[in-house]
Amino acid sequence: MEGLIMNYPLTTTTILEYGNSVYHHKKIITYLPDGTRQEYRFGDLYKRCKKLANALTLKLGITKGDMVGTFAWNHAPHVELYYGISGVGAICHPINIRLTSDQTEYIINNSEDRVIFVDATLVPLLEKIAPLLETVECYVLINAPKDFKTSLLITIHYEDLLEEQSEHFEWPTLNENDASGMCYTSGTTGLPKGVLYSHRSTYLHASNIISPNAGNYSNLDTILLIVPQFHVMAWGFPYLCLLSGSNMVLPSSNLQPDVLIKILQEEQVTKANGVPTIWLGVYDAMKKNPPKEKLALEEYIVGGSALPKSLIEGFEKDFGIKGVQAWGMTETSPLGTVSRLQSLHTHLSDNEKLNIRAKQGTAFPGVELRIMTDEGTLAPADGKTMGELQIKGAWVINSYFKTNNQDGFTQDGWFKTGDVSTIDKDGYMEIKDRTKDLIKSGGEWISSVALESALMAHPKIKEAAVIAIADEKWIEKPLASIVLVNEKDTISDSELIEFLSRDFVKYQIPRDYVYINEVPKTSVGKLDKKEIRRLFAEGKLS
Repeated sequence: MEGLIMNYPLTTTTILEYGNSVYHHKKIITYLPDGTRQEYRFGDLYKRCKKLANALTLKLGITKGDMVGTFAWNHAPHVELYYGISGVGAICHPINIRLTSDQTEYIINNSEDRVIFVDATLVPLLEKIAPLLETVECYVLINAPKDFKTSLLITIHYEDLLEEQSEHFEWPTLNENDASGMCYTSGTTGLPKGVLYSHRSTYLHASNIISPNAGNYSNLDTILLIVPQFHVMAWGFPYLCLLSGSNMVLPSSNLQPDVLIKILQEEQVTKANGVPTIWLGVYDAMKKNPPKEKLALEEYIVGGSALPKSLIEGFEKDFGIKGVQAWGMTETSPLGTVSRLQSLHTHLSDNEKLNIRAKQGTAFPGVELRIMTDEGTLAPADGKTMGELQIKGAWVINSYFKTNNQDGFTQDGWFKTGDVSTIDKDGYMEIKDRTKDLIKSGGEWISSVALESALMAHPKIKEAAVIAIADEKWIEKPLASIVLVNEKDTISDSELIEFLSRDFVKYQIPRDYVYINEVPKTSVGKLDKKEIRRLFAEGKLS
């Protein structure tokens, strides 16, 4: 027997309609690549999305199921594309602007984008590969001056496209299980893979993150969206802002620490997101030049890689700003866990609380986690037994785009993350490493993530990355690449060994250290250990 409840589709247009109905007065603020500030309201967003819907269907001939690419920074027109494209039944496909030309060409041809909306500042990246793109019919130029010159053959200006369209559009009835958006994995191991999100998964993901035990967002907040819109649909923030009534601040390409601090100050931002490297830069800049007035920023949520305990502690101690660790993947929409303290932790010491907050945290409602050992058994929830993290839930993929290959999934339907993790008795998950990044020295496992976090707690160290290198005696041993806070500083290997000996036993501590100017990063700001291994193999890491 089914329940007697209305069939009310959970779609992106449902989000847009709600945001306009209840929070039409809330703000969307954009800092364009040239630094110009623009502001309008959710009500204006709503009208422009309807104009865009008319333009897509009447002018560009976009129909249900078509792929429409975006190649753009974080700004209001990009948010319009999120809603307008999916609203007409097409699929919004944000393309990672930081991939190689070969990867970008592959992604566009694989997805079969019919139209690409591209920022004027990014046009040169597409001009290089435009002749190789098999399905693209035209390009729509965003933030481009009238006299903008390009070798792209068929172009139209975004504002011209919208100007002639009506603000009245009747959204088609959509199935909540229809595809609404797609992002590709970063391709660090092989070709990028397409991850296709549904309207339902997008709605559930966004509505869950709002809750107090998760992201804790409300109409009292102004949120700075640093995570790129091409990175897993900006972690769902353009959707959750409309559901929560939070003002939205979009920095486009203005991601330098000093500029971000200025934006935080001027817009009285209360919450923000971003990968750890962004916040390491902001913290370093604030330490060197402390703001004259306390920032309104209450907390920042971090994903992509581990948030160092030293950064959590430093930001809170020096500036009263809380760091919140989250975890997810492109395949999980992306957020799957968040680490917040519970009432049962009240009696713990500050250091014990810090250790919990530095974990990746507990699963959101609608998501399940488990740890499977190498022997194929379920690991106990003891916080010690390591195994591969597996996940399933309402916004986790069940296959990749254009493939029936189920190598990444278990026979009983769980997604295999490739992360080596533990889960404790209270459900807190902690990632120890990626499977490929674990170091096995003399038959014992060593966590590169734990070593990196510990090294970055040293006052002279800004960043650290640890990889495995070959060793005649132990087969593998750890090598630490170090970036110093001050290039003029010096630090001895023996000092670092002694520093690490507080938390690690002898066999776990690196004996080999190299000092570099910058740790290589992936297109989404993670430590690029694949590149570090290459540099070491070629003798360029010294």
